[in-house]
Amino acid sequence: MHEVDMTKCLILSMEEWAEKKNKEKIVVEKINLKIGEFTCVEPISLINTFNAAVLGSWLDSSEITIETIPFEGKCSRCNRLYFPKKDNGYKSPCCNFNLEEIISGRELKIASIDFKEK
Repeated sequence: MHEVDMTKCLILSMEEWAEKKNKEKIVVEKINLKIGEFTCVEPISLINTFNAAVLGSWLDSSEITIETIPFEGKCSRCNRLYFPKKDNGYKSPCCNFNLEEIISGRELKIASIDFKEK
């Protein structure tokens, strides 16, 4: 379950961000994430892992929102964008050529942080 490692990285990133903002003077309300489909992250698992990890900490009252970024590829043979599917080996639906270029779907980032001052 790589959600645990991702939660640790998220908390460390939040700590670094908060130090620049003077952590004692802010309340994080929402952490908005962008996560690509191809990362294989289970959003509910990540949220539950995060909630358990921050219980009793300065992030205890924060909420995570997740925007899922679709897995999109580009076929180099027919030059079309498509949404690769595992059941056909991620091949292009128009010409059955192997996936060579991933356009989106591997993202894993903090998009924004909603906070207020105490």
